[in-house]
Amino acid sequence: MNFYQKQLSEFTRDFYAGASTGIIVSSCMGSIAAMLVLMNGHGLIDMIQLGIIVVVCMWFNASVLAQLKPKFVFNSLILSLAVSTTFILLNIL
Repeated sequence: MNFYQKQLSEFTRDFYAGASTGIIVSSCMGSIAAMLVLMNGHGLIDMIQLGIIVVVCMWFNASVLAQLKPKFVFNSLILSLAVSTTFILLNIL
């Protein structure tokens, strides 16, 4: 069993704990990414970056609130964290 499958089974087994922790982590990472984007300026490219961050983080929050399947929620969490981390790194460098 690979790392993804292990984490997915753990997330599925204790869905509500993972989802609530995921909301906190995703929201914190998204807010850090949004802060760094806005610190770099308020141009069109910056607003597009901000929009992408907001949409992806809210997508995860909405998938939890809609009580979708655990695999979909877990994949949304991974996507949200990956996008936020990418924009954090892009705006730090």
